[in-house]
Amino acid sequence: MPEYPFYGGPPVHPDISARATVAELIADLDREGTERALVIPNYGVPDPTVSFSLNELALEAAAADDRIRCGIWTSPRPQDAELNDKALALAGEAGVKVLKTSFLLGGRADDPECIVQLDRIFGAAREHGLVVHVHTSPGGNSDIDVVGTLVDRYADDVKIHLVHLGGGVSAHIKLIGHQFFDWIEAGKQVYTDTSWAVGFAPRWLVNEIEKRGIGQDHLLYASDEPWGDQAGELARMTAAAGDGELANLFLRDNFATLYGD
Repeated sequence: MPEYPFYGGPPVHPDISARATVAELIADLDREGTERALVIPNYGVPDPTVSFSLNELALEAAAADDRIRCGIWTSPRPQDAELNDKALALAGEAGVKVLKTSFLLGGRADDPECIVQLDRIFGAAREHGLVVHVHTSPGGNSDIDVVGTLVDRYADDVKIHLVHLGGGVSAHIKLIGHQFFDWIEAGKQVYTDTSWAVGFAPRWLVNEIEKRGIGQDHLLYASDEPWGDQAGELARMTAAAGDGELANLFLRDNFATLYGD
């Protein structure tokens, strides 16, 4: 990714562990001991054309190693319709398991001007049996109160992965306190992970899953390197889930069910 002057500061390059080649990525998997991985274009710079340009590299990664599956970057913004045409044409390619979108780069889930592209994204996911990944973070267009409308609208027949468990304390409390489980009980195909989760959230979520007896097949371990912390996030999930059946589900089996062949 290029340097960018985030938040009005000088151009910086904070994603220092980002990889530009498939060989570097595979070397990381070997070093970590990672058995399976889902690779998605980096969308850390607020320029959608950069993220779209990485779709072919994600496909290359999925073709290079049996451990890797990939996601294709898509955009909810009406001005990105032509770029979406090219991206959605890749939805049926071997190794593609996910269509990724985010409102960090513009657009909003409840904006009528975005509905056309969102319908196209979710329609392609429905047609090809793919999961739609949506970034979440507290406040603004990525807040769970806004992004959650996608679950209400589409998750009856399309799997939606809410990345980052809401991404902050307020969203953790809303999701774990009731919303995530309400959706599951309503039959919504909704999933989440504990990347970026604030300290208390993974152990509380696991506790609620054990107490309620549902949700164990809707949670996955994830780390969105280069923006996450693979070692720390793995340690937190392991500490929360222990080393029994739940740990196997979160760390291995749920990934295989959602993203395996």
